Amino acid sequence: MVQRAAIYCRVSTDDQSCERQERDLLEFANRAGYETVGVWKETASGAKDNRPERKKILALAQARKIDAVLVTELSRWGRSLTDLIGTVELLQSRNVSLVAQTGLTFDLTTAQGRLIASIFGAIAEFEAALTRERIKSGLAAARARGKKLGRQPGLTPKIQKLTPKVLRLVENRCSYRQIARDLRISKTTVSEIVKRHKLSQNVRS
Repeated sequence: MVQRAAIYCRVSTDDQSCERQERDLLEFANRAGYETVGVWKETASGAKDNRPERKKILALAQARKIDAVLVTELSRWGRSLTDLIGTVELLQSRNVSLVAQTGLTFDLTTAQGRLIASIFGAIAEFEAALTRERIKSGLAAARARGKKLGRQPGLTPKIQKLTPKVLRLVENRCSYRQIARDLRISKTTVSEIVKRHKLSQNVRS
């Protein structure tokens, strides 16, 4: 059965051309017996996330309209190892192979390709676990040092700007509820502003 393939070409800058990649991949597809359904080309740096042409190919894969994606090398497709693994897993879930002319190939029709895909999936899971562990460890260490985590109330630029008005209204004996309603902030925020102001006054004295 002839496999349907999408060809993906990418260059990093506008002064480069996808012409050589397209020519090589069309020849490769012909030699390997693929039915080329189209060629998708775009200009994007290796780290750039916005790749509309690649997204079109992923959509074709999800719709099961292709059996393989052909690239000259895996670095043309993946932005990073994590991105490569994530997109390979997506393609694999639709039984679509990622085939490179050079280097590693995730050809799911071969035992080697399936093995490589499995190994990379395990690496991705391991890296995710390490990341979660580092985050938990960092948060625990910060709490142990007495550091308050998360955004502290009353510290946003908007609240800082409103602080003088709040204090002035408090001096004019306006209720916290009225101040909150007039300035469109919560009563808790009004209370926090006043509390911080009193605390700063005590420190100065």
